[in-house]
Amino acid sequence: RYVSTFRPSIKREIEKSKAQWKTMGPAKVEVPSPKNFLQKHSKEPKLPERKKERDSKKMPALTVPQRTDHPLMGIQSKKNFINANAVAAIMGLAKKPQPIYVDRRQGDKHLLETSGLVPKYIKKKDYGVVPKYVTQRNEEIKRAQKEHEAYALESLRKRAMKRLSDEERDSLLQGLKKNWEEVHHEFQCLSVDIDTIPKKMHKEKLESQMKQLEHDIDVIEKHKVIYIAND
Repeated sequence: RYVSTFRPSIKREIEKSKAQWKTMGPAKVEVPSPKNFLQKHSKEPKLPERKKERDSKKMPALTVPQRTDHPLMGIQSKKNFINANAVAAIMGLAKKPQPIYVDRRQGDKHLLETSGLVPKYIKKKDYGVVPKYVTQRNEEIKRAQKEHEAYALESLRKRAMKRLSDEERDSLLQGLKKNWEEVHHEFQCLSVDIDTIPKKMHKEKLESQMKQLEHDIDVIEKHKVIYIAND
């Protein structure tokens, strides 16, 4: 069987330390002195001693009169306080009561000034005056409109737009209506069964032409004055 190689050294160590805990009689322990007995509150933590504040400010001197001080005697005044109070009451202005309002039958009172019921804002100097930013914005709008009109006139002058006369407008309108009738007649002549791709494409083409002609006719009928660019 297996035997550890450290077995002899371990046996020697055990034999060396075997007699260390063997004693005869009580252990030799130092006996405490009877003078060092446990006192009351001896194990409680003690606060450090309070240091005197060197930079502490002195208390101000009291203004209370001392016992040895005596009041000044013999000072008299010739003022008639009764007449003075009567004159002040007669000549003084009466105190105005604070304006309030009551909103419930139980008598709940509120200040009238902060309620918004007093028209105090109409008494301002600038009441009803148009603000500066509004006038400035209106001026900017007018200036931008003038610039746009000038640009439109300049573009019309460069393009040399030509106005159609009433006869030309009527002839153009009649021509568009005639074209629409021709396309519509061709559309009506289509077969009922559109089963091939060419028939479907031809039908879509005729529908788009009719929509475009209807749009052009509607535009010309709405606007009596028409301009054409001379390209």
